[in-house]
Order: sequence, then C-alpha cells, then structure tokens
Amino acid sequence: MRLDAASGETDMFQQGYGKFWEKVIDTMMEGVVVVDPQGVILSVNHALEEITGYRREELLGQPCALIKTDACYHSLNTGISKQCELFQSGCIRRSKCVLAKKDGTLVHVLKNAALIRDDNGQILGGVETLIDISEMVAKERVISRLRRELSREDGFQGILGKSPAMLQLFSLISSAAQSEAPVIIYGESGTGKELVASAIHRLSPRSQGPFVKVNSAAIHESLLESELFGHVKGAFTGADRNRVGRFEAAHGGDIFLDEVGDMPVSTQVKLLRVLQEKIIEKVGDQKPIPLDVRVITATNKDLYKLMEDGRFREDLFYRINVIPISIPPLRDRREDIPLLAEAFIERARLKTRKSITGICRAALEILVAYNWPGNVRELINTVEYAFVLCHEGKILPEHLPAQLRMAPPALPKINQKTPAPGKSPDRELLRQAIHEAGGKKGEAARILGVSRVTLWKWLKDHNLTVEEVISA
Repeated sequence: MRLDAASGETDMFQQGYGKFWEKVIDTMMEGVVVVDPQGVILSVNHALEEITGYRREELLGQPCALIKTDACYHSLNTGISKQCELFQSGCIRRSKCVLAKKDGTLVHVLKNAALIRDDNGQILGGVETLIDISEMVAKERVISRLRRELSREDGFQGILGKSPAMLQLFSLISSAAQSEAPVIIYGESGTGKELVASAIHRLSPRSQGPFVKVNSAAIHESLLESELFGHVKGAFTGADRNRVGRFEAAHGGDIFLDEVGDMPVSTQVKLLRVLQEKIIEKVGDQKPIPLDVRVITATNKDLYKLMEDGRFREDLFYRINVIPISIPPLRDRREDIPLLAEAFIERARLKTRKSITGICRAALEILVAYNWPGNVRELINTVEYAFVLCHEGKILPEHLPAQLRMAPPALPKINQKTPAPGKSPDRELLRQAIHEAGGKKGEAARILGVSRVTLWKWLKDHNLTVEEVISA
C-alpha cells in the first residue's frame, strides 16, 4: 500500500511538473513548436500563435508545412524528400527566413531547431523556436540605406557634402592621409574637425594603429602635461602609480590634439620637443622614450593673433602648420543644407521611431537662409528640437527654434575679384573682407581664397591692421 501511495504521489508530482513546464513555455516570447518524427505538430505555445496568426486548434495535428517559411519551401523544392529540413540536417541554427502568416502577410523570423532523441539515440521528434525579428530587419535596412548614402558621391568617410568646397576638402583629406607630416585642421566650432581627423587616420598607412584624441581645452593646465606625457610614481602629490601618457598610448598611430590654441605655453615647449626629436619624458622621470606618432591638431582660434599676443609659440606653429586643412562653415556651403537636414531627420526618426516623413519647403527655406553660427552641430540640434514638437508628417516652420524663424536673411557675399598672382587686392576689397569676417583673419583669408600668411602679407602691404579696419 505504501508503494502504491508513493507511486501515486510520483504521478501527481510529474503531472504538476509537466503543467509547470507548459506554463513556462507558454509565457516565452519565442514561438515554440514540437513535432513528431513525421513532422506532425504536437504542441505550440502562445507566442507561436501570435507570430503565425493561427490558433492552437488550427495547428495541432497538422503537418509542420502549415507553418510556411521560405527555408521550408527551399528544402521541399529540392525534390529529394518531402521531409522537412530539420530531419535531413539534424539541426537548424540561427536561420534568418521569412514566414507567411495565416492572412498572407510576411514576417521576418530567426529560426532554431533541434531533434529530440531518447537514451538510445532514437528520434522522438523535433522542437523549433521562431523569433520575430521584423523590427530588427527594418532597422538594418534603414542603417544600410544610410551607409549607402554616406558612401555615395554625397559624402566621404562619414562627412556629408557635395558642394565644391567640400569636394575640395575631401581631396585634400585623401592627400594629407598619405603623408607623415603634421596636419592642422582649422574650422569654426561645430564644423566637424574631429570627423576630418578621424578620416585622415582611417585613410592613412597608420590606420591599424591607435587613434588617440585629446581635448586640450577640457584638461586643466596642471594635469595636461601628465595626460600627454605620463608620469612616474611619486612625481607629485597623488601620483601613487606610473601612468602611460596619451602620446605613448598613440605609439604606431595618430594623436589628435583638439583646441591646440588653448594649450598653455609651458606645455607648448614640451610638445615642440616631441615634434622635433620624436621622444617624450614622463613627468618626474628623465629617461627619454622614443615615439612613432603622427600629430594631427585642430583649432577654432586665430593662431596668428595668438602669436602676436605672445600666447602661441611661433616655432611650434611652423611645426604643426605643415599641412593646413580649412573646413568651410555651413553658411558657405548652403547647397549642402538640404542633404544634411535629410540625413539628420533620418537619424532622428530611427532613434525616436516617430512617423515624421521629412521637412516642408517653407521650413527648408528657413534652414537654407539662416546663418548657422553653430554650424553643423547647430543644425543637428535644430532637427532634434523639431522632433520634440513635431509628432508626425512633415516638419513645419512652427517646429523650428524661434531664433531661426526670427533671424534676418543672410547677407549676400561680397562680389570679390581674385587678384592676379603675386599682387595684393585693392585696399577697399581687403577692408570689405575683414568686415564680413567680423575681424577674424582666418575667415577673411577664406573669403579672399588665400592662406592666412598671404592675408597677413597683404595687410602689411597696405599698412592695415584688423583693429583699425573694425574700429573704422
């Protein structure tokens, strides 16, 4: 009697255990189907009903071919056997396929399947899981399209633009990447100096080496030397261990010194030695460490003005200014604004999942007419702002920030005439360019289509200073 009682308790336990696992399988997010050796469906869970559109009662007892996927069709169309692929191959792992639901709509799924065998290796059946990856596939397609757009003639190494100024910039980046000489990137804040530096690294023979970035303005002056060159234990209070500096970490690759115009003069001296001798010394140590590093710098400052004020060393300037690259501000390549706006809208749509289809003509005209003091970064912020106010359809003028809608139209550029080679322009044209540039020598040089050195010589020829022109 005790044995019968124990047996009954075991049966009850097994029944309860089986129901427990049925509940577990039925709460899974993946669709599960179990078939016998002939491919007849024995069991399905709730998720499989949702994925296929069939009710459980419609599936049980039916051949597994009722769950139509293109992988199954391919297997059956070979003509070798009517048996499903699982029983031919023994398992299916991470197979991406398309499933036709009961109503005919198509769903992208990820399929895994395995045979179930007894202790003697005899096949008892098979189990298959299906995961709905339609949303993932849709995102992959959007990302793939964006990548194709970025790799077309509209862009270069992730930098968007098709204006003549940008095409010239792309050509200069390609040429500079093949050289070992230092590069300096000039550009206003928000123009994408870091993108240009990254492109130079990726296209260079050093692309397999490290690419180390340093923002000279973001690190306190007292810590900058240690960050760049490293320190040894005990070099100063708090130096409780040896530290590898950014230059040493960049060995064999490139180091990008952003905002080099903000670097203190004391650090400029040590940077000059690195460029001259290709060695560094850690703080608190006199042992020289040889380096193989290419230096790329960037600034939004007028280095000529800083040199005049004694805040930037001339000898360092001529060391880093070997290959100068100037990025045009957004207001000087307005034909790129529609392309950029479309790309940023697509990116924001992917992040927010909002059904925003684009931007209306009136709003786009406002973007093109605006002067963009914050350049491309400001345009990105503007699109993100518009996505907060716009919920669907097209972005309208009322969805744009007030400063754009209230801004006066951009002033036309001066009708300049390029002077003959070797000759400076007339005094009035020089004054007009400086006024238009707001007193910034770098911008005035760009307007006139010359280098800063040439502009400086022209100012000396006419005995002019920027301060004199602006004050007048």
